[in-house]
Amino acid sequence: MNIIVVGCGKIGRTIISSLVNENHDVLAIDENPEKIREVTNLYDVMGIVGSGTSYEKLTDAEAGKADLFIAVTNSDEINMLSCFAAKRMGAKNTVARIRDAENNGAISLEFMKNLLDISMAINPELMTANAIYNLLKLPSATKVETFSSHRFEMIELNLKEGSPLDGMTIVDLRKTSNEKFLICTVSRGDEVYVPQGNFKLKSGDKIGVIASGRNTQKILKTLGIVHKQVHDAMIMGAGKTSYYLAKMLLESHIAVKVVEINNEKCEEFCESFPSAQVICGNCMDQDLLIEEGINTTDAFVSLTGHDEENILISFYAMSQNNDKVIAKVNGEELSSIAEKLGLDSIVSPKMLIADSLVQYARALENSEGSKVETLYRLMNGRVEALEFNVLPDFEFIDVPVRDMHIRKDIIIAGIVRGTDTIIPSGADVIKAHDKVIVIAKGEKIYDLSSILNH
Repeated sequence: MNIIVVGCGKIGRTIISSLVNENHDVLAIDENPEKIREVTNLYDVMGIVGSGTSYEKLTDAEAGKADLFIAVTNSDEINMLSCFAAKRMGAKNTVARIRDAENNGAISLEFMKNLLDISMAINPELMTANAIYNLLKLPSATKVETFSSHRFEMIELNLKEGSPLDGMTIVDLRKTSNEKFLICTVSRGDEVYVPQGNFKLKSGDKIGVIASGRNTQKILKTLGIVHKQVHDAMIMGAGKTSYYLAKMLLESHIAVKVVEINNEKCEEFCESFPSAQVICGNCMDQDLLIEEGINTTDAFVSLTGHDEENILISFYAMSQNNDKVIAKVNGEELSSIAEKLGLDSIVSPKMLIADSLVQYARALENSEGSKVETLYRLMNGRVEALEFNVLPDFEFIDVPVRDMHIRKDIIIAGIVRGTDTIIPSGADVIKAHDKVIVIAKGEKIYDLSSILNH
């Protein structure tokens, strides 16, 4: 597809990288010549220096021929205006980054999308807050992804030393419970596996488990994993992500304490959330954190604007025996180092957005018998989990799974049929309008038919 990306900051560069890896033709627009030089040197893309709202620049970029036009500058207004102009010029689909809280109310956002004919709105801070909120609901998980409005949940777990699962095969583990679940990925050292029934688990493994959302808690007990429910959370930083997260937590009756060094932000946060505790102080002040109860709070979330600061504060929180520690980290290198050093729960806003747009781009492409509805990258990007909506012309409708000749390192992990959730056996079949969840190692899957050996 022909794709134009306006804005080459952290989010924009990550989107460009992901779309280039998907073999799309990408053109970048930014007012900063240095940013354009950087992306054109790093990636196989064309670049234009200028404003995404300039008619001349949009004409030079041939915005009217774009299959997908994405605006992700730091300004909501520029993003919306760029998308509006591109759509008027003939762009087929438009995506705008819309961050401000006043623009993200359900009614306001829908009004703006309809008025400006925007196909999709993305909000990195809101998506990050949602990801963290899901982790706080399942504190033992290092990552939680949801499918079909939480009908299925995919959770990543670390098997600690002394885990009762050490040495147990997948098939024997499934015999220990009447609950339906599937261990669909295992990361061990530098290797990632899509395990078969005779695969033997070991302490130190990171496993991916998929199950019906309503059964997740029971299955965690089956796996010998018990977690303490979160009743209070300490948040470092009072930015937009903290705003969205605090709102979610307080609505769930979870107490919130925020530490922020900027007086003005503290006052704004107090006005927005009178029931939250807001401490005006330096997040790096250990005495302050101890005084405010870092060693007794159920969860610690670091959301400052600096990756290094978030990592350092998080390791300090871990040293204080905090039960659940989550850090926002955008830098891939820093994220990888922090994880190897033992920081389990890391959330990257730019990767959340990139995955969302890769999913959207795949959904726009012609597909055979199916349409991508959800896409996640798991196990540090080495595995994809996709949810497909099965169209009536899918060639293997009503064919048992065991007869489908599914390719190596790919599995059908779940089927949603109406309100029913199915962990499929060999005898189960796919029907029209089912939602089918596929796990694929080392593969880019564009439609459901491509998982099969024809």
